[in-house]
Amino acid sequence: MVSITVSVEDFFKERLKIFPWVNWSEVGREETLKRDIFDRFIKTRKLSEFDQEFCDLIDWHPVDELPLKEEYVKKLKKIEKGPHSRMTLKELDKLLGLK
Repeated sequence: MVSITVSVEDFFKERLKIFPWVNWSEVGREETLKRDIFDRFIKTRKLSEFDQEFCDLIDWHPVDELPLKEEYVKKLKKIEKGPHSRMTLKELDKLLGLK
């Protein structure tokens, strides 16, 4: 197995000590794997079965890292500026088909 050593500033090292319960090796491994999956996804727009299982396990998907499309942002802003009304719990239940 390969071992990787990362040098960090003393200040950063002291900040890491605040969280002694965190397995920083696991955090580094997970972030490195996420980066690898993201790079492959950008090239192919597909996930392998292993990549999909990993993404499901940590509740993450490469598209989460992509910037929002401008047309989507405009649509959200338009909705935000539109009329809003209060809804009762009964109205919400009816909308969701609960009652």
